[in-house]
Parts: sequence; structure tokens; C-alpha cells
Amino acid sequence: MSLGLREVRVMLDGRAILTDIDLALERGRFVGLVGPNGAGKTTLLRVLAALVAPARGRVTLDGHALSGMNRDERARRIAALFQGAGVGWPMTVREIVALGRLPHRRAFAGLSDADEAAVARAMVRTDVGHLADRTEPTLSSGERMRALLARALAVEAEWLLVDEPVTALDPAHQLDAMALLRAASRDGTGVVAVLHDLALAARFCDRIVVLSGGRLVADASPEGALTDALLARIFGVTAERGRAVDGTRYILPWAKVPVERGKER
Repeated sequence: MSLGLREVRVMLDGRAILTDIDLALERGRFVGLVGPNGAGKTTLLRVLAALVAPARGRVTLDGHALSGMNRDERARRIAALFQGAGVGWPMTVREIVALGRLPHRRAFAGLSDADEAAVARAMVRTDVGHLADRTEPTLSSGERMRALLARALAVEAEWLLVDEPVTALDPAHQLDAMALLRAASRDGTGVVAVLHDLALAARFCDRIVVLSGGRLVADASPEGALTDALLARIFGVTAERGRAVDGTRYILPWAKVPVERGKER
């Protein structure tokens, strides 16, 4: 089962935000979408979620045009969490997470046993059970992010698209969130995450897609995508590499690449 883009171009105010993007994504993989600020990462995620229509090109889900699908069907099959997402009024965490079951329910219907079970699973996976009766205004930014991630997980969709899921989290919960997303992919979900932390992306993702200036410049394993040459050219940094005690390879952005006078980016 696949989610794909073919020759996708997105325009905004007469400017190309994405240009000629070809991408084929498979379920059961954790894909990190990385690139400098303004590279088009969040726009690409919104195209995959059918929230932005390309000016040219085709977006498909299992070979069928995403734009031609019923909205409820898309909502059941693709769950998305974007930066700045909220609920607009003081709901409890349990009620926020239960919103993830809306695509599975008839209008005005209560939660079924299956819905309740899905909500409970999502809250356990994101460690928000102890926050169940707290309202959104009382949550820290990290607690709020975990509650919203639980809402997305409660959909139990085939695809999970997340925009900067670890930005507001402390280090322990960053590791938990990345491990959770990787576990979801191992269970068969297609996971695509916009990430700024290259160390976490390289450690947890199966595949790294690099954007720069609205174009796809690399698409490979972490080691294949995040080469020294690419890090210097696209991110303007050098990196330190090594192997942890458990054998896991790691990469740490370390220093800015010196810019010669007259060759500023």
C-alpha cells in the first residue's frame, strides 16, 4: 500500500513552493522529512494530507487520486498532526484524544466500545493517562503536544503524518515519541514526520527525504542521505559520527561550515 506524489508542483502568491516532487512512500516505514527552514517540508506534508492541492501533478493513495476520495474515507486512512493544531475550547485530554475517533463515528453518535479501546491505547502509548481529566489550558506545551499526538494515534489510520512532533518535548519524551513513531511503523503504519533534529532523524528513521528550495535533493537511508557533502551544502554544517555502546550509529551536527567571503549562501 502506497502514498505517492508524481511531478507535484505547488505555487503560492506566484512563487513555487514545491517543484517537480516525485515520491513513493510505503507503509511500515518511518520516513523523516528534513531540510532547512523554508525548504517546503510542511507544505509537502499538507499535500500528502490533501490539505493543499498542487498546481500540477498527482497525489495518489494505493494508486487512486487522493483528491477524488471521500473526505471521511481520507480521514480514516490518513491521520495528521500539524504545528499550531488546537481544539479551540477547554476540553479535557480524554475528550481531545476521543476526537481522533470522529472519522469512525456517525454524526452525534457516542463512543463505541471499539472507540473507547482505541482512545485508551493512544493515551497509554503517549503517556497522557494521568492527564485524562486536565483541560487543554492547564497543560504545558509538551503535555499538549503529547495529547494531540494521542488524538492522531487514536484514529488508527494506515498513515500518520506529523509535523515537528518533538519540538516542544523534553529529552526523555523526545525519545519516547520517536520510539513510539518507529513502533507504529513496525506495526504497519506509514509514518512521515517533519524533523529538525538530524540526530534523532538519523537514529530512528528508516528513510530520510531531504528538501531544499522546494526540491527533493536526497532520498535514501539515513547514512545514504545525510552525507558530509550534503550536510555542508544544504545545512551549512559539519558533523561528528560514531557508534553507541549498543552498536547504533549516530550523527551529531557539530559546527558551521566556514563561508568564504564572496560565497555567502
